[in-house]
Amino acid sequence: MGTVATLLKDPPQRKPAWLKTKLPTHENFFYVSSLLRKHNLNTICQSARCPNVSECWSHRTATFLILGDVCTRDCSFCAVKHGTPSQDIGEEAARVAESVDAMDLRYVVITSVTRDDLPDGGASHFAAVIEAIRIIRPKTKIEVLIPDFKGDGAALAAVLKAGPEVLNHNLEVPEPLYPRINRPRENYRRSLQVLERAKRAGAVTKSGLMLGLGESRDDMVQTLRDLRGAGCQLLTIGQYLKATKKNPHVVKYYTPDEFEQLKSMALEMGFSEVEAGPLVRSSYRAHRLYEDLQHADQKTN
Repeated sequence: MGTVATLLKDPPQRKPAWLKTKLPTHENFFYVSSLLRKHNLNTICQSARCPNVSECWSHRTATFLILGDVCTRDCSFCAVKHGTPSQDIGEEAARVAESVDAMDLRYVVITSVTRDDLPDGGASHFAAVIEAIRIIRPKTKIEVLIPDFKGDGAALAAVLKAGPEVLNHNLEVPEPLYPRINRPRENYRRSLQVLERAKRAGAVTKSGLMLGLGESRDDMVQTLRDLRGAGCQLLTIGQYLKATKKNPHVVKYYTPDEFEQLKSMALEMGFSEVEAGPLVRSSYRAHRLYEDLQHADQKTN
């Protein structure tokens, strides 16, 4: 499947047709863009160069990126800036809540950069954002896509106490590939522990995987088993795309049919709902996964 050196130096493959996206033309896209500038807010859509930004913003949805836009970690696959954060988050919680209200969102996803420089990793700020949204939009469903907080159980508990509808934490890749994305291999087990703790606390749990960095089928099967073992209910699977020159090259482009096969496999393993496809990302159509889960639970009960 290739060494680290191969991943970095091999010439990139040509993107297949199914990865092409349209340029934004809908007025909603420009409305969202203007609103974010007005409130001085970041989104993972921009910071991570998400290929779905045109589609999502045109539907007046966005994934808010809190705690600034500079990450204290340097995962090799990611386009988010890394370094020493210096941004003043100030009244960010209120600004996010105001934007959620202005966009009339029934479902919102809140994520963050990783802030290892903060005592609680930013967990208290996640809670503050959730609480600010609840005041203005008590009926809006909230999904949080959190970092691992260095495995701090108290930090995770602070987020869960604020009552998000979904606790999302991405595993990203199978355990053998962690060194390739510049993460210590032990962080894989730490991430599983985050999901397991959240599930034990009664949360609806979700995770995301990206394919194309050199994983084997056995790697994928084991990763799905590990996630189910941690009680993970919702899952997204998407194609890794090289966002900048410094990121590793794509080893394999999976076809839409291959994603469908992986989705079927995951559902057979017991995941409640799965979104899989070349352009699927962690928060892609997140409201639909949650709503489908709620409908399934209602039928069961």
